[in-house]
Amino acid sequence: MKIGLICVGRLKAGPERELYARYAERIGAFRRLGLEGLELKEIEESKAAAPAERSSREGTELLAALTADPRLAAFDERGRAATSPEFAQFIATERDRGCKALWFAIGGSEGLDERVRARAAAIFSFGAMTLPHQLARILAAEQIYRAMTILSGHPYHRA
Repeated sequence: MKIGLICVGRLKAGPERELYARYAERIGAFRRLGLEGLELKEIEESKAAAPAERSSREGTELLAALTADPRLAAFDERGRAATSPEFAQFIATERDRGCKALWFAIGGSEGLDERVRARAAAIFSFGAMTLPHQLARILAAEQIYRAMTILSGHPYHRA
């Protein structure tokens, strides 16, 4: 199963991009679990003046970038706070049910458009605090990596 992150905004060169790349590289080592690395799609932030319009335009772009009707999950402050083992189980369940691609959406400064939330099979939260999309992306990559270590029995995750 291919795993991907589809995010509003772009990571610029610097420590955030390097940390994200480190986790993405580590994820690629877990192909034996039936999981294919971590693909990244970045959507431009909308320049619309009104927050609702920005969110709507970004939602349209996020949904348009999802090809071949993959399974979608999301990270959003209004989502469910799951434990790392619960998150790992979600990924394993999607893989085991024959899902070909699982994408995780991360919205822009106005959050995820309701159409994206409605399309998502699951919505996870890193907590009630608002995070910059650069940090949310790194946290998502780390949790995907952690999920793979949990599924493989690797000692990275200490329960």
